[in-house]
Amino acid sequence: MAADVTLRDTRIDLTKSPAFAADLAGLDALETFQDPRRPLPARIWSSAWPKLAAVGLGLLIWQIAVWSAWRPEWVLPSPLTVFESLGNMITTAEFWDALANTLRRAVLGFGFALVSGTAIGLAVARVRVLRTAVGSLITGLQTMPSVAWFPLAILFFGLNESAIFFVVVLGAAPSIANGLINGVDYVPPLLVRAGRVLGARGWSLYRHVIMPAALPSYLAGLKQGWAFAWRSLMAGELLVIIANRHALGQEMQFARDNSDAVKLISIMIVILVIGILVDVLFNAFDKRLRARRGILDSV
Repeated sequence: MAADVTLRDTRIDLTKSPAFAADLAGLDALETFQDPRRPLPARIWSSAWPKLAAVGLGLLIWQIAVWSAWRPEWVLPSPLTVFESLGNMITTAEFWDALANTLRRAVLGFGFALVSGTAIGLAVARVRVLRTAVGSLITGLQTMPSVAWFPLAILFFGLNESAIFFVVVLGAAPSIANGLINGVDYVPPLLVRAGRVLGARGWSLYRHVIMPAALPSYLAGLKQGWAFAWRSLMAGELLVIIANRHALGQEMQFARDNSDAVKLISIMIVILVIGILVDVLFNAFDKRLRARRGILDSV
């Protein structure tokens, strides 16, 4: 009897010992991605050189097209001419005013689309009747070209900010809603049952079980929603010209009207760079999410 008590006490002491806790933590760490902390310059270079190589290749193709005289230089200027113009353009107050107005519209439109798309996605995912009623409609709205909404938006609101905001939201919200719906649909049933066994019900089940499991698909929907919002905004600024309100799309339209190819391409480069920077931000969130879940590849 005394031996049994001693053995039982020994087992209890082992499970509470620091060594046992350390071993258990080591086993858990095997299931997560171990990021070898390379020096910061090496990590920056390994991430930057493929992008720089792609940019260099694109500039080379551009310069070869200029040398071939495929189009006259006033239509297709050289990279050096464009970048000189771009350097001069970014020193003007008019450029920064246009950039600020465009980014403000993008942030407000995407923010509203994020809230409304998430609410619609959760409602459709939870309520079967709503899924049957509007599930296909959301996909139809997602596939509809954003430029097709502008005639209706102009009739509704006129040539003002509301028309642009309306189309940006309609361009982004369906993608966000669909991303969340698809993520909820692919949550493993075993995970849901485990959550219910542990006492999760209703909103608690969604908050602590379903939403974290659906997060990868939801993040993909957010990324796609931003792409649609950005494209819709550029189309809107080309079509809806508001007096005394500079914007990147509006400046592109003025450059086209004046046959100013140098300025037109310069603004296109700015729009492209903004898109790339936002994509880098989304990729950083995605990489962090995959690393936390132990599914990040080591290449």
